[in-house]
Amino acid sequence: MAEIKSYIKEKNKRIQKQTDYRDKIRKHKLTAVYRVLLVLAAVAALILLAVVQYRHHIYTNYDIISSIEQESLAGTRNLRLGDSVLTYSRDGAHCTNSMGEITWNQTYGIQDVKTSVCGNTIAIGEYNGRNIYVANSEKLLGNITTTMPIRDLAVSSAGEVVAVLADTDITWVNTYDSSGALRYQGRTYMNNSGYPVSVSLSPNGELLCVAYVYVDTGIIKTNIAFYNLGIIGDNYSDHLVGVYPYTDMLVPYVQFMNDETAFAVGDGRLMIYSGGYKPENKGEFLYDEEVKSVFFSDRYIGLVFASDDSEHLYRLNVYNAAAERVGTYYFDINYTDIFFGKENFVIYNESKCQIMTLDGIEKYNGSFAKSVELMLPLGNSYQYMLVTDASIDKIQLK
Repeated sequence: MAEIKSYIKEKNKRIQKQTDYRDKIRKHKLTAVYRVLLVLAAVAALILLAVVQYRHHIYTNYDIISSIEQESLAGTRNLRLGDSVLTYSRDGAHCTNSMGEITWNQTYGIQDVKTSVCGNTIAIGEYNGRNIYVANSEKLLGNITTTMPIRDLAVSSAGEVVAVLADTDITWVNTYDSSGALRYQGRTYMNNSGYPVSVSLSPNGELLCVAYVYVDTGIIKTNIAFYNLGIIGDNYSDHLVGVYPYTDMLVPYVQFMNDETAFAVGDGRLMIYSGGYKPENKGEFLYDEEVKSVFFSDRYIGLVFASDDSEHLYRLNVYNAAAERVGTYYFDINYTDIFFGKENFVIYNESKCQIMTLDGIEKYNGSFAKSVELMLPLGNSYQYMLVTDASIDKIQLK
């Protein structure tokens, strides 16, 4: 009996030791987990602090981190072409990359230059002319020759071009690939469908938007028409997949933001359409003021009005591709250009620059050291390229 009691006692001791050992292991593991969680929490807090400081950091000056000399000729103009600079005149055009290297050069003789840019692709034509030059930031893509005088044109990022061509009593809206091959041909009559005052191609070249304006019993009317130039459009008459009529309203401007979103600016309304195959009206915004300028990116639309606040000159209303109003912003710079970043926008002229986030935080408000002809972003770290009459400068805000 004593041996049994002794055995049970020893067994209970072993069990207790095992339990204590397991408790120690569990406590050790919990301690290790708590330590990891504390480290992660500390790291997250530091990251959050850095993000908050970054978002609220105010820049007061900039450093020129590199500068490339260039000679600016009289009569030339500069456009942003992706991360490169397109310089053109009546005599020709050339493209300069961020390293200051000329990637291509094209000579021509054009009196009234018309251009259309989509991303890093450009079409250059002549009003009333018959030649269109197509290129991207890396190379020349092709040359298109039309059979009738050019009135308007638009380009896709892939190099397709839509050209509005004048005939005797017909206006043609033709689409070509960059080699000059005719891809789609459409005709309009003033007394029927109206005159095409604005055209735009989606970046992938699949969708075409045309604003037709006509007068009916003394009333101006506009039809916004969408054509699908792809396989789906083959199932529709004339590839026409949708028409949106607007009575007593002139709509002089249509534009694709991305492959699935387009917008139209009328004399009293902004319309946003969405759909990669058959665009539908996503939303509308009314106004009773004159639109002074229109700016856009693949995510945002900006309409500039005269300010309704006596303390400022201008008001910028910003909308996104989801047909939501992002915000209203006031500024006083007599701007030459405005462009959007991912979460901010830049307003500038030859001597001044203002940068604001879409949250309304002013990141920079200052002057340029040189007279600036063109400003374009380089990444998301507040680096920019400044094109002046004597140099191309890369700057970093500080």
